[in-house]
Amino acid sequence: MSKKKPTYPISERLEEYLLECNRKIKIPVFYDDLLRFSGSVVVYDSNDEDTLWVRVYYEEHERPEIEQSLKKVYTILHSDGNEDAIEFLNVDAIDYCTFGNSKPFRIKIRNILNDNFTYIYVKKADASRIYGLELEHIFSPNRINFLVYKNTLIEEHIAGIPGDVFIKDFLPNLGDQAKSQIAKEFVKFNERCQMRLLGDMRSYNYVIVPTHDFDHVEYRLRAIDFDQQSYEGKLKVYQPQFFKENFEMVNLVMTKLQPNSIEQYKKEERSILAKRMLNARDRSETLIDCMCADRISTDQNIEELREHLYNFTLDLKFRRSATMGEILKTALDFVRRNYENVNMRRLLEG
Repeated sequence: MSKKKPTYPISERLEEYLLECNRKIKIPVFYDDLLRFSGSVVVYDSNDEDTLWVRVYYEEHERPEIEQSLKKVYTILHSDGNEDAIEFLNVDAIDYCTFGNSKPFRIKIRNILNDNFTYIYVKKADASRIYGLELEHIFSPNRINFLVYKNTLIEEHIAGIPGDVFIKDFLPNLGDQAKSQIAKEFVKFNERCQMRLLGDMRSYNYVIVPTHDFDHVEYRLRAIDFDQQSYEGKLKVYQPQFFKENFEMVNLVMTKLQPNSIEQYKKEERSILAKRMLNARDRSETLIDCMCADRISTDQNIEELREHLYNFTLDLKFRRSATMGEILKTALDFVRRNYENVNMRRLLEG
């Protein structure tokens, strides 16, 4: 993988799309405003290990305005700007991540009436990251809440157990049934990332979400980092199974699932993705058209990826793709076409 992915500007077409989908809303604070902190301290986890986040603080004359602006951003994100609750909100912490491409700020906001708290993230707006968030919203089982204004991106916190923590601390203690279910979800997650070209899904870039059913616990995998949407040229970057950080998950798949079951779960995920494409046709086609006209990767990466995908599918349309958006469009059309052909055959045979 490239060591540093550049930040891509938001095009006029993407800006129009965001406005139409109520993603572009004026906010009272920008990413650059939060960079004016005067000092910081390291944030450690419960085991006294460095989290790579630092807690920042601001000059006394600036902090009240910054905190008030962040509380307003929270209300815009969660309640369409209704400010009735602002007096009951408190900004407990502002953390800055020194690791990775996006260098986000994480804001902890607490309701002083009941001590419930949540996080929001303030990042520098990047076109490829925004495409990744929107594609996740449309094509995955998860809804994504975010806002964009000029050079600033506001994201809702995605709750769950970080994949690396889950693999280390929780996975060894689970029973066989739970491990089989997680293996199934990893196969589906792997297929979904590959089909929609979401890269770099190492274990710390997704979370495990446990849901308690009446007689067991369901586990789902959910992406939390969308920086590497349709950027890299190597196909393996879009396949979580090839990252060494996911070795335990891959081993789980190999030991708990039969080859025909693995193939079945892949087909299920492709079928679900095709249905989502058909159900959200207008929105997805508008977004993909924006991507086709946008430049969110290098010529070298585009050429490399389209060759990988041509060799993988033998579909000549990949070789005619001039942008990452066109490559993604061809990949999604390939999935939809195969889904429709299979269903038509079954209808005729029936």
